[in-house]
Amino acid sequence: MQKLIITAAVNGGITSRQKHPGVPFSPEEIAQAAYECWNAGAAVVHIHARNPDGTPSYDANVYGEIVRRIRDRCDILINLSTSGLNLPPQLEKKEAWNHLPFRPDIASFNCGSVNHGSKPFINPPELARALALDIREYRAKPEIEVYHQGIIGEALKLQEDGYLSGPLCFSFAMGIQGGAAATCKNLLHFVESIPQDSVWSALGIGKHQLAINLHTLLLGGHVRTGLEDNVYYRYGELARDNAQLVERLARLAGEVGRDIASPAEAKQILGIH
Repeated sequence: MQKLIITAAVNGGITSRQKHPGVPFSPEEIAQAAYECWNAGAAVVHIHARNPDGTPSYDANVYGEIVRRIRDRCDILINLSTSGLNLPPQLEKKEAWNHLPFRPDIASFNCGSVNHGSKPFINPPELARALALDIREYRAKPEIEVYHQGIIGEALKLQEDGYLSGPLCFSFAMGIQGGAAATCKNLLHFVESIPQDSVWSALGIGKHQLAINLHTLLLGGHVRTGLEDNVYYRYGELARDNAQLVERLARLAGEVGRDIASPAEAKQILGIH
């Protein structure tokens, strides 16, 4: 099996400090969390910018500060969210990825719509095409976010039309209300539905995080953990921080004989140049 890429999703755009008091909001807090996860074995950090009050920020300068602070500390690969789920209505859709000039290594890529709990997350084809072209311009790797089977078909059509080039990188986000249930059967179906040369990872929301992580370890995929997806270490016990969740996956990977990829090795696996 390939070496394991661990992604730390350190804050997300939704997780509040009422759920976990240690969710990083400021650029300094986010950069410190990324550094701690890198020390624990993560090769990639996935980031949403926040305002001081914890609400989502779409200020490119905030993202720029986050990127600079992380790169001053370590060589972890930076994956910036381009999600417009919480984009204020007065902003244009492209404001969700106005940070691409800071040249993240990876950018999340949404090319299909889903009911995200009680909130519709709309990503029409023309928006996905515009995002794909901008990601290509700034030489980031698009990470295709898969919430249900139909999104795989949308991604393959974009590849056929020349907007995405292979090998493709998929992230199966499972357990979101409105999306695919977090089951091993669904995970296997996703894996069997993508091109054989694809790179894939998976994540589970809430109580499903560890189970999906374990299935993915054994199936040969890559894993994501962190406070964006789940704030608990075990039932009823909050995780100490993001790094504790990364440490557990690094330990479990060692138990099943999968070595951990460094950021440089993750670049090779993902085809980032």
